[in-house]
Amino acid sequence: MSQSLAKMYVHIVFSTKHRSKILIPEIQPNLYAYFGGICNNIECNPIKIGGYLDHVHILCLLSKKIALISLLQELKTGTSKWIKTQGKRFAEFHWQDGYGTFSVSPSQTNIVADYITKQIEHHKKVSFQDEYRAFLKKYKVDYDERYVWD
Repeated sequence: MSQSLAKMYVHIVFSTKHRSKILIPEIQPNLYAYFGGICNNIECNPIKIGGYLDHVHILCLLSKKIALISLLQELKTGTSKWIKTQGKRFAEFHWQDGYGTFSVSPSQTNIVADYITKQIEHHKKVSFQDEYRAFLKKYKVDYDERYVWD
């Protein structure tokens, strides 16, 4: 085969350090746009970006030209630097060290995008930690609770 083809949708989830509720509504639209710009710059077409006060969800099409870990590094480093320019209250901002990434079937991208859109409503009932545990269970990811949170 002379041509390399790929189409991999990924749902990325990560939290602020210690799940600090610092992602206030006033910065969320610009933060999500910044994430989208990073994705576009490295050819990882963003489908939907959203989240809540203490975490983000990114649904994107992973470029065949970049490793997943490189995408995560670009996203976290770039947005962390940007957030720190948004005022004194953000000067010590950090993302958690870890993350979750989950493959998404093309037939499920609309469902995942809708789920991301409804984060504010969802988190009136469910904490980020419970949401994340549910993802780990759904995707049958083995984990040790002692090392999931920071």
